[in-house]
Amino acid sequence: MQSQIFFYSMIFQQLIHSLQLNLRKLILLLAIFSVISLFIISLLVSYYIQKNQLINNSLSVNMEYASKIAKGTNSHFKMMLKELDYSAKLLGQSFGNEQVMQAEVDRLKFQSDYFNSVIVSDRNGNIRSFAPEQLKLNKNVVNHTLGFEMSLKNQSTVVTPPYSSITKNLIVFLSQPIFDQNHQYLGFIGAAIYLKKDNILNELLTMKYGYKKSYMYVIDSNQHIIFHPDEKRIGTLDTQNSELSTMLKEKNGKIQIKDGSGEDNLAGFASIPTTQWIVISQQPTRELLAQASSIIVKIIAGMLFFYVFIFFIVWRISYLISAPLAQLAKMASHLNATTTEHKIKEIDPWYYEVLKFKLSLLLSSQQFKQKISELNFYVNTDPLTGFYNRRGMELFLDEFIKSETHFFVIALDIDHFKKVNDVYGHENGDLVLKIVAEKIKENSRDIDACCRIGGEEFIILAPAIDSSTGLIIAERIREAVENTVIPEVGKVTISIGLAYWPNSSKDIKRVFKVADEKLYEAKAEGRNRVQY
Repeated sequence: MQSQIFFYSMIFQQLIHSLQLNLRKLILLLAIFSVISLFIISLLVSYYIQKNQLINNSLSVNMEYASKIAKGTNSHFKMMLKELDYSAKLLGQSFGNEQVMQAEVDRLKFQSDYFNSVIVSDRNGNIRSFAPEQLKLNKNVVNHTLGFEMSLKNQSTVVTPPYSSITKNLIVFLSQPIFDQNHQYLGFIGAAIYLKKDNILNELLTMKYGYKKSYMYVIDSNQHIIFHPDEKRIGTLDTQNSELSTMLKEKNGKIQIKDGSGEDNLAGFASIPTTQWIVISQQPTRELLAQASSIIVKIIAGMLFFYVFIFFIVWRISYLISAPLAQLAKMASHLNATTTEHKIKEIDPWYYEVLKFKLSLLLSSQQFKQKISELNFYVNTDPLTGFYNRRGMELFLDEFIKSETHFFVIALDIDHFKKVNDVYGHENGDLVLKIVAEKIKENSRDIDACCRIGGEEFIILAPAIDSSTGLIIAERIREAVENTVIPEVGKVTISIGLAYWPNSSKDIKRVFKVADEKLYEAKAEGRNRVQY
């Protein structure tokens, strides 16, 4: 197992090495990943929103259209039944008058396009009159078709389901009963609508959609198809629609259904109250989703330019971010070159991390040079404390000023040191100097230059990029010395003054003078304090 992990880690390392990744490439890879991820997520969200919006709109449009068609069709059927009722009342006064009955059926047939044929029957089912005359029906012959049987049985308004007539036409039959003045049933007047021929129903229900597989059809309360674009299905039972029972129950609404082939459809439906029929307007979901895909293609075209523009901006910014870091990284491998510090200074640190890197590199360069000059260490060092002497301090000052390194001058002085020498002797005085020097060293940083410039006076040169670092170091040293118990002597305290180059002054002598002034202020205000 460990060998496999080692093997794959080696492959990964070789891959990384072969790619020669650097900061700019990493930023670009991150940008590419982010842009592509955002692009894909945007497309998915857009597609989801568009799809649902189109589906909801389609359902609403189909329902609205079905409602309009149902309302218009209902109005026409009410008018048809009203006309038949008017004729029935008229014939109730003249039933048996052949001329009046024939005139009335002719009027109903030819004054409008509502009916394909009209007949009058007596209460025994014998045809008394009919129009048009091309029907050539036998009068005074009892008929047993569905329309006749329902009309004679119910003796009320009748609208039949589809059935085959005497003349073998697939029809829907409408009838009104005829009563005399004594309300005795005489027969009925009825009219047929031929479902497979031109009729008012076809005109009302025919609709052209922009989607080639969208259509509308009508069923009755028994699920017989009254109207359908496919003429072969008219008059048959609709067994393919999965939600017919829901439609018949709810009468009006919108629903997603599956047809006989299993294809998903978006449907709106509405009831025709007069006939108890249901108008269904539907279209395949697949056709609608094709439209959504077309919209997404247009969105892609629009968004692609936007994301390419974003990538160009990121590419340019990645160069601006990585260029100074790459230059500094290159300088890090040439710290021994005489021109390295000059080249580092020329790099523009336009953001914080580069500034920190630049300062660190400059300090590293200085430390490198310092190690080279370790042979001169003892010449520049105080033998008692191991701190730099005044000459060593001057070397640091020269390097800091030359490299434009910002730094603190921290001036320290042991309070009442003369009294220590007088009371405890010079040997214990030297011990105090050593222990104070140890505390200074312990509580300063590796990059700080700790110097003893004479007697009980110390100087710390502390590189820093902000104005609070020196104060923190000084306070830390003061507290450490205050809390230290020195054998034979006890506790001592120190006073500290701070100045910051170049904020306090660009003149280095003036900076040291400011530090000395702050030191004397600390002593004047009671000693054992830091003044800045």
